[in-house]
Amino acid sequence: MAITVHLDEMLKQRGVTGKELCGKVGITEANLSILRSGRASGVRFHTINKICYYLDCGVGDILRFDGRLEDGDAEA
Repeated sequence: MAITVHLDEMLKQRGVTGKELCGKVGITEANLSILRSGRASGVRFHTINKICYYLDCGVGDILRFDGRLEDGDAEA
């Protein structure tokens, strides 16, 4: 996938568990697991905003673009 999720690294750096983050952000552990595994096909900006706020990080700390166009995407 062209967008990779690095949430686990940020959780470790901050000493926060997934369960703690779920409680603060207001999402289920199942949804956080999908996001952490990189299997999410989308995520709300509101959720990303809360994650970044509670982990005191930027979007680029948890989501990274590898510079490639994902297969199946049409070119603009």
